Amino acid sequence: MVTVVVDGERAIQQDDGRLIMASQDLSARLAHVTSQEQQLANLASLVPDPAIPITFTKDNRIHIGARIEMRVVTLGLDGAGKTSILFKLKQDEFVSTIPTIGFNVETIEYKNFKFTVWDVGGQPKLRPLWRHYYFNTQAVIFVVDATDVDRLIEAQSELTKLMTERELKDASLLIFANKENCDGALGVAALTESLGVHKLCLGRSWHIQPCDAQSGMGLHQGLDWLARQLVPSEVLNSAG
Repeated sequence: MVTVVVDGERAIQQDDGRLIMASQDLSARLAHVTSQEQQLANLASLVPDPAIPITFTKDNRIHIGARIEMRVVTLGLDGAGKTSILFKLKQDEFVSTIPTIGFNVETIEYKNFKFTVWDVGGQPKLRPLWRHYYFNTQAVIFVVDATDVDRLIEAQSELTKLMTERELKDASLLIFANKENCDGALGVAALTESLGVHKLCLGRSWHIQPCDAQSGMGLHQGLDWLARQLVPSEVLNSAG
């Protein structure tokens, strides 16, 4: 705008011929400046309502509203307890389920978070379909039956494949060690070694949470850990 004013002052000091020649250019530039002023005025009207919370998450996303959303995919071998954990978190009741053919999806509201959880069937013929649920996923919940020692090698193999997927390279990993309170269950240290988590998750946020789908033990602690991966601690603490 200043440049247009200065050029206009210079133009009016010239003779009539040069003033006429400069008028078209100055008019066009003035019209451009006027349009920019209108655009800026429109932007000013878009200032958000201070009563509406805005949260900047650790993955450089902006969440507008009272609930901070997080997309999670729950995977693991068939029979590990994925669906039982999902319904315990959703309905606070234990549901003895049949094998999941396809997927379940539920929204879990916890504190000031809204977790959209995709629970995908873990039977061998369904595992190649897991990759269709990776897009835009911020966290992976991998469920392991801590008492099923004979299938740990199989679980470790599937976890290894997950950790090499490009679309999951920035996703946090929460491992729910289900049935941890049962006789014969492996502890966190033994599971960490058997699954090779330290080697698999170099540079990735991960956590193994002992839990029990039937009683609910450890499940909310797992959600708390996921929340801490998404937002700064001061935001999490303000959730109460």
